[in-house]
Amino acid sequence: MAVLVLLLFLNGASGTLLFARAKPDSLVPADAIVVLGGEHDGRESYGLKLAQEGYARTVLISNPYHPQDKTMKDVCRPRRDVRVICRPPVPSTTRGEAIMTRELADQYGWTSVIVVSWRYHLPRARRIFEQCFVTPNREVVMRDVPRRYPFSVAQWQYTYLYQYGGWVKAEIQGPCD
Repeated sequence: MAVLVLLLFLNGASGTLLFARAKPDSLVPADAIVVLGGEHDGRESYGLKLAQEGYARTVLISNPYHPQDKTMKDVCRPRRDVRVICRPPVPSTTRGEAIMTRELADQYGWTSVIVVSWRYHLPRARRIFEQCFVTPNREVVMRDVPRRYPFSVAQWQYTYLYQYGGWVKAEIQGPCD
């Protein structure tokens, strides 16, 4: 029992430092804003807001959702001021989103993107984008959705374990080439 308590303490403490307190990058103009899939927690509207503020003219929104998803129907509609691209990633993972971003960057000549996700997902997403998108000529800016997550201790424990597991998976998979 003491070992389990110690492991949970270490997971909570290290997860808080690595994931919950992850530092987002400073905003700079980019070629596109990439909104990663996840819960509809304001990320889509935040990505569009950043574009409307002039950080990019294109917003790529990962759309792994059901075709009848009301939020995505609204977010993916054509706009006058911002080019919106909504696509499902293949596979439907952060790695799939990074590969999709790379393919569109090749197609449109993007050299920089702003990636939007949960704060606690930023370190793992950064690692995956470093493996699959970043080159000497391409860079990524990581930004978190500006909101708080009122998780219970158990939810945070699960979240940290999930992020650690995803990080290990990314390391095992290696570069996307």
